[in-house]
Parts: sequence; C-alpha cells; structure tokens
Amino acid sequence: MDGMKVTVAKPRGFCAGVERAIRVVELALAQYGAPVYIRKEIVHNRAVVARLRAQGAVFVDELDQVPLGAVTVLSAHGSPPDVYEEARRRGLRVLDATCPLVRKVHVEVRRYVKRGYRIILIGHAGHDEVVGTVGQAPEATTLIETLADVQRLHIAPHERGVILTQTTLSQDDAAEIVAALRARFPHLELPPKEDICYATQNRQNAVKELAPRIDVLLVVGSRNSSNSLRLTEVARARGVPAYLVDGPEDINPAWLRGVRRVGVTSGASAPEDLVQAVVAWLRQRGADEVEEMAAPEENVQFVLPPLTPLTMAGKPLDTTPNTRI
Repeated sequence: MDGMKVTVAKPRGFCAGVERAIRVVELALAQYGAPVYIRKEIVHNRAVVARLRAQGAVFVDELDQVPLGAVTVLSAHGSPPDVYEEARRRGLRVLDATCPLVRKVHVEVRRYVKRGYRIILIGHAGHDEVVGTVGQAPEATTLIETLADVQRLHIAPHERGVILTQTTLSQDDAAEIVAALRARFPHLELPPKEDICYATQNRQNAVKELAPRIDVLLVVGSRNSSNSLRLTEVARARGVPAYLVDGPEDINPAWLRGVRRVGVTSGASAPEDLVQAVVAWLRQRGADEVEEMAAPEENVQFVLPPLTPLTMAGKPLDTTPNTRI
C-alpha cells in the first residue's frame, strides 16, 4: 500500500439532526440521571449507541419495555402517533428528539391528508423513519420503493395525490422514481420544498465530486444507516468500489490491494473520531499523503426541544422545524 493517497470527503459525518438527538440524550442523562430510556436507536450508528449505553441510556424496541413514568427519549427518525399514545398511557416523561426535517414530512402528510390528498411516499419499507411517516396516515399512504412499484400503482385521474420522500434517500434514485411517477400520473404534486435533507444531498454530492479522483471508497457508517448505504451506492453507480465500515476493524486489506487513491467519507450518524481512526489505519499501512476536499462549512443547527420532560396528552409534541443558520 506504499505511496497511497487518501482524500477525505467534505462535508461528512454528523448532521444537525443527529447532533441534536445525541445532545438531547446527553442532557437528559446529566439532568435526570441514569437510566434514561430510548425507543429504538437514537441514531443509526453502532458506536454512538454503545457510547450512550455506557453513560446509562437504555435502548428498547417499544415503550411497553419502559417503566411507568420514566424519562424517555424518542429517536431522531420520528415515531408514529400510536407511540405517543402509548407514552400517554404509561405516563412517560417524554423528550422528543425527532429530527426537524423528518417532522417536516410528518406535518406535510397530515396537512395534505386533511385536504383530501393521497400520499405517495418514496422510501424503504421497515426503516424507522418510514414507519413513523406512514403512521401519520396509513390509510391514505402508499409506499413506493422501486420503479416496479410505480408500474403497479393505480391512481384515478381525478384523485389528488402528492409525492413525498424519506429524507435519507439517494437523490438519483428518488429523482428517477419521481420522474416515473409523474410520467404515469402527471397530476401528482410535489411539496413546496423537497424532502431529502440538506445533509444527505451534500454528502452524496461530495461523493459524486470525489469519485473521478479515487479508486475505492470507504464509507464509515453502520449497516442500518440508510444515508450511509446510499453513499456506497452513489460511488458504485460511478464505477468506484465502495465499502461500508463501522471502523478500521472492518477494513479488508484485500480491498486496497494495488490501489493508489482511496476516498474516505462517513454517513450523517457516524462520529468523526471513527473517520480519523480509518485514516490512521491507512497511514499505518503506507498512505503517505492525506488531503481533505475543499468545501464550505454547513453551519446548520437545530434548536433543542424542551428539555423538561412532558407527560404525554395523547398527541405528538409541537416540534415544528426550528433552524438556526
């Protein structure tokens, strides 16, 4: 591997929604002490979850595993209304860490359904975010994952519909599906502002810019991270082999045999110290040049939700997106 050049993508790593969610858990632990219960993984990253667990966070699949009245955090991916109802029944003291950009999509679903629209949601079945979004109006929502789903879809010409998307999709794949939907059903509408989040777009654009300059890409992120997986797909679509790793321990040296130019990036839920650990691993094995792509800083911050736990009253908290730039 001697003589290898490493280029680190920018932007990469934590987005504002992930930073906000992790901070909510840290502040809850500091203010109320352990244990603090969290429904699902607060963000989809194995290292982040392990670190918070070591501080006293207890991760559960569903709220029936949480003691009555306990301080409970809802994850960044968003939750369906029945979760809030279960929190109310159990008298839980809730901190809602739903990403404001995910909350935006939830608000869109409810607003359009109230106006009589059918929701055509592009996303991945079973992903926590999609479960939460579909749950806003399951009777009025149709999930589309592939172009084949578009061909099977039936919408009457007089039926009003709007196309919404999971926030962490591949821009290219989503655009292809949107184009196919609009070709079959020209009357389908789009929201005033697209749903794929700024961080997802920026990280995918960085990989697109990086791809012609590298022979292989290492993406730091966990396998259940949708946006991290999309980064590997963006690279592979441009002919660059790409591998998803949680850290340097996952790197197979065979991937780098004969390789001179390596790119490194990370998903929006991956800590920067793991990126630097991967770069250090490459240096130890002969990488003698490391550069970072030039790119503007994102400088996006989301206001924290109220940090006084609220006993639920049977409806979602009012966490309309708040952005400070």
